Amino acid sequence: MTQETFRDTVFSLKNEMYRFAKRFVMSSDEAEDVVQDLMMKFWQKKEELAQFGNLKSYALKAVRNECLNRLKHHEVKTGFADMQLHRSELYSMEVNNLKEHIIGFINLLPEKQKTVIHLKDVEEYEVSEIAEMLEMEENAVRVNLMRARQKVKDQISQLMSYEQRQISR
Repeated sequence: MTQETFRDTVFSLKNEMYRFAKRFVMSSDEAEDVVQDLMMKFWQKKEELAQFGNLKSYALKAVRNECLNRLKHHEVKTGFADMQLHRSELYSMEVNNLKEHIIGFINLLPEKQKTVIHLKDVEEYEVSEIAEMLEMEENAVRVNLMRARQKVKDQISQLMSYEQRQISR
């Protein structure tokens, strides 16, 4: 694979990989590190990349695995309780508009649901592509997507009813 081919195929996925990584690690710097590390690994194995039919699927699967590894190692280093406390502080921060509330609600979802809703509703992948990336059955992807959307919808309804009560007073 030439440098130009690499740039046109693999490097063009950089922004998408970054957005996906940021969903996992909740940090711009860490997401950039993940993407940079993977780009270096991909370059080192550039000749092997040609054997993968769907390079985008392979790249996002690699992002997911790398992020999960980093999160696992972070939990070991800092302790599970510290990690949970840090995440709950992030989730409980005040937000100013509905978009930020929705993002917060999505971040509170279990990992599978969060990943599925991001890939489907943000990245706009098909269910079959998501199933391949996450190594799940298509039906399991649909179920996780439905549950995730329902949870977010319920949270938005609660938020709206709370705000209506606040305005009525």
